[in-house]
Amino acid sequence: MEKPFILHMLTTAKNLSPFDVNMALDAGWVSAVPYTNVEPSEITALVQDAIFSRGPKGLKRTGIFIGGRDAKQALDMLKAAKHAMLPPFEVAVFSDPSGAFTTAAGMIASVEKELKDKFNTSLENKNILVLGGTGPVGQIAAVIAAQAGANVRIIGRQLEKTQRIARLCSEEFGEGEITISAGLDADKADYLQTTDVVLATGAAGIELLNANLIASAPQLKIAADVNAVPPSGIAGVDSFANGTPISHSTVGAIGIGALAIGNIKYQAQNRLLKKMITDEGAVFLDFKQAFEVARDYLNAEKT
Repeated sequence: MEKPFILHMLTTAKNLSPFDVNMALDAGWVSAVPYTNVEPSEITALVQDAIFSRGPKGLKRTGIFIGGRDAKQALDMLKAAKHAMLPPFEVAVFSDPSGAFTTAAGMIASVEKELKDKFNTSLENKNILVLGGTGPVGQIAAVIAAQAGANVRIIGRQLEKTQRIARLCSEEFGEGEITISAGLDADKADYLQTTDVVLATGAAGIELLNANLIASAPQLKIAADVNAVPPSGIAGVDSFANGTPISHSTVGAIGIGALAIGNIKYQAQNRLLKKMITDEGAVFLDFKQAFEVARDYLNAEKT
């Protein structure tokens, strides 16, 4: 009798995300077992309990999902899980705290595609402003864009906090190979004078970029918003926007809304959960692999 596919789902939060459970079962995992209020220090013991209870064939049908709320903590837990394994006792591990990794991947993949299709250009050397960028989606979107060659600035209300987050993104998430700048929300009108792409990644239901600011941006090409709760994070960019012209723009900028980004996020998460099942041996998945599969999905959709 074949052993069932078991996904051990770990989160530091009080509750496991129902969204993630649904995604796991729909991707082919037979059982999604929740572990809540997990302390990072408990990862080694939990992982080793999982890997030493099954033989090699069973381990191919075993996986670990890491959720939570904090991007750095989730990546640290992913590293700890990897270090806890002893070949051949290895399983697939996927980290996606609050869906931030797959959401950020979907956002940047969408922007990249629209830059190519509508403006015949790429992310390389584009000036990107990340509004509400101190949260997990903003952090990871900034890192992915910078790794693709963009000049990225994270915007926040408190300069010291924003600078700390920018350093974290550059040095920790970007492994010192990228440089992300920080700026104050109060100064965004000045930054918009040289901005090509705006990413709105703040809290739901808060407008981060109004119509006047959009009209004042002389080289704006794309404004993308992950907020699906009215009012939109960017004026004139509703949830359904998908490469749609922004009425307030005087230079032909287009908008990408939350539902368009969410569809790609869904596809990326689904494909990574399936990859855990189909790939031989251990795989360790985070925002880098999420961006790869989001890109692949959009390229396949186009052809």
